[in-house]
Amino acid sequence: MAPTALPPDRLLTIEDVAATCRVSDKTVRRWIKAKELAAGKLGNQWRITQKDLKLFILERREA
Repeated sequence: MAPTALPPDRLLTIEDVAATCRVSDKTVRRWIKAKELAAGKLGNQWRITQKDLKLFILERREA
Protein backbone atom coordinates (compact mmCIF):
# COMPACT_ATOMS: atom_id res chain seq x y z
CA MET A 1 0.00 0.00 0.00
CA ALA A 2 1.42 3.38 -1.00
CA PRO A 3 1.62 6.10 1.66
CA THR A 4 -0.77 9.00 1.25
CA ALA A 5 1.21 12.07 0.29
CA LEU A 6 0.15 15.45 1.56
CA PRO A 7 0.25 18.23 -1.01
CA PRO A 8 3.33 20.33 -0.43
CA ASP A 9 2.67 23.75 1.06
CA ARG A 10 5.92 25.56 0.48
CA LEU A 11 7.18 27.78 3.27
CA LEU A 12 7.99 31.28 2.09
CA THR A 13 10.42 33.76 3.58
CA ILE A 14 9.64 37.39 4.26
CA GLU A 15 11.73 38.20 1.19
CA ASP A 16 9.65 35.81 -0.96
CA VAL A 17 6.40 37.42 0.19
CA ALA A 18 7.79 40.93 -0.31
CA ALA A 19 8.83 40.10 -3.88
CA THR A 20 5.46 38.49 -4.65
CA CYS A 21 3.48 41.44 -3.27
CA ARG A 22 5.95 44.03 -4.58
CA VAL A 23 6.42 45.63 -1.17
CA SER A 24 9.36 46.02 1.18
CA ASP A 25 10.45 43.45 3.76
CA LYS A 26 9.51 46.02 6.39
CA THR A 27 5.90 46.08 5.14
CA VAL A 28 5.65 42.28 5.37
CA ARG A 29 7.03 42.41 8.92
CA ARG A 30 4.40 45.04 9.77
CA TRP A 31 1.63 42.77 8.42
CA ILE A 32 2.92 39.90 10.56
CA LYS A 33 3.22 42.07 13.68
CA ALA A 34 -0.34 43.38 13.16
CA LYS A 35 -1.51 39.74 12.73
CA GLU A 36 -2.85 40.59 9.28
CA LEU A 37 -0.63 37.90 7.73
CA ALA A 38 -0.33 34.52 9.46
CA ALA A 39 3.27 33.48 10.00
CA GLY A 40 5.32 31.25 12.25
CA LYS A 41 8.91 31.20 13.36
CA LEU A 42 11.19 28.44 12.17
CA GLY A 43 14.32 28.88 14.20
CA ASN A 44 14.74 32.63 14.32
CA GLN A 45 13.19 33.40 10.94
CA TRP A 46 9.57 34.01 10.00
CA ARG A 47 7.94 31.64 7.51
CA ILE A 48 4.62 32.04 5.71
CA THR A 49 2.80 29.19 3.98
CA GLN A 50 1.65 29.62 0.40
CA LYS A 51 -1.90 28.94 1.60
CA ASP A 52 -1.74 31.77 4.15
CA LEU A 53 -0.34 34.17 1.57
CA LYS A 54 -3.13 33.30 -0.89
CA LEU A 55 -5.76 33.87 1.82
CA PHE A 56 -4.15 37.18 2.75
CA ILE A 57 -4.19 38.37 -0.86
CA LEU A 58 -7.83 37.31 -1.36
CA GLU A 59 -8.91 39.07 1.83
CA ARG A 60 -7.19 42.29 0.77
CA ARG A 61 -8.84 42.16 -2.67
CA GLU A 62 -12.28 41.89 -1.07
CA ALA A 63 -11.65 44.74 1.40
